[in-house]
Amino acid sequence: MEIALPFVDREEAGELLAEVLAGLRLPRPLVLALPRGGVPVAVPIGAALDAPVDVLVTRKIGHPAQPELGLGAIAEGGEPVFDENMLRAVGLKAADLAAVAERERRELARRVEVYRGGRALPRLAGRAVVVVDDGLATGGTARAALRAVRAMRAGQREPGEDPGTVTLAVPVAARQTVRALTGEADGLVVLAQPAVFRAVGQHYLSFDQLTDADVLALLAGRRGASG
Repeated sequence: MEIALPFVDREEAGELLAEVLAGLRLPRPLVLALPRGGVPVAVPIGAALDAPVDVLVTRKIGHPAQPELGLGAIAEGGEPVFDENMLRAVGLKAADLAAVAERERRELARRVEVYRGGRALPRLAGRAVVVVDDGLATGGTARAALRAVRAMRAGQREPGEDPGTVTLAVPVAARQTVRALTGEADGLVVLAQPAVFRAVGQHYLSFDQLTDADVLALLAGRRGASG
């Protein structure tokens, strides 16, 4: 499939991703979106795969003095994952970010309560889990999410049970990030890897910020849509 950038919006990107994923014929698929931006991408994927869509909540762990500078990330069900190269570049250690990580863990728990009412994620073992975001810049949150999924799946798996698979699906990503994430998932589906990549939003004509209410409205029609 040839992809012409920019995408119109996240929904169009999700529809294009859905075409590719449908061709993989994944058994017992379950779509997990990284909120907020991954949710409108994930909804058309869930519809195409006849799969339920839920959220896997993640939070960036930023520099204590520059919160926008991501040094790591945490996903529900997982432990903080740090970018060791970035830590060395700024002269910090993971222990120096303990207070930031704890603050983000609390915000993560708040969002889980908002998005799912505290309800646990569906069982992941034995499913073809598709983790979806609207794009990958550094890939920190995606890495944390994938490791959390793998850890939860391992904890749920019964002796002799097929563990299932984990696929990361995004419309657009930086090439070096795709290379760095190889091995973190059983499969990577990326529609476009532009030669010049500065930010995810530059590859969309419409890239509006979403609210919690937007996320809940989008999820309403897909949760529990299929078993």
